[in-house]
Amino acid sequence: MTEEKTKKIVKTIKVDVDKCNGCRACEVICSAFHAQPKYSSNNPARSRIRVIRDPLRDVYVPVYAGEYTPAECAGRDKYVIDGKEYDECAFCRASCPSRDIFKEPDSGLPLKCDMCESDPPLEEPMCVQWCITDALTYEEREEEVEEEEEQEEMEIGLEALADKFGLDKIMDTVARMSMSKNG
Repeated sequence: MTEEKTKKIVKTIKVDVDKCNGCRACEVICSAFHAQPKYSSNNPARSRIRVIRDPLRDVYVPVYAGEYTPAECAGRDKYVIDGKEYDECAFCRASCPSRDIFKEPDSGLPLKCDMCESDPPLEEPMCVQWCITDALTYEEREEEVEEEEEQEEMEIGLEALADKFGLDKIMDTVARMSMSKNG
């Protein structure tokens, strides 16, 4: 059995922590861009990028949301930056059961950076456009990757809800919702 490899454009946001001044403009514009309707509200808890801050030591680290993971990680490493100790979770990009970061505050569904997908497409994600210090830069590169089937956003969200509340409760809720809309 041969593995299929294809070329794929990989989009990344490069973070230069030495340039970040902790202004949090990236958080503000991200939450506004992803509001429904777009730009109608601003809640940094809904942002797909967070700035880990220690203003007294002038340490600011932007971290953007990555993949959802249904399990907690095994590592509990510590990082020391300018004499202050940080938990590994502070810099983790995953949405997981052990913390509320990168979860939609009302539903608990995982958030993931989508590079501000829109129609028409943006040249760069909004956080990069609004970063006045150039701490965030957008890069695209071509990589050879193995083909794999990706879960859709709805599937990931439903899986997260099923893990949290159980499949029966979700099915009951959907049934109740459909009855109230059709009744």
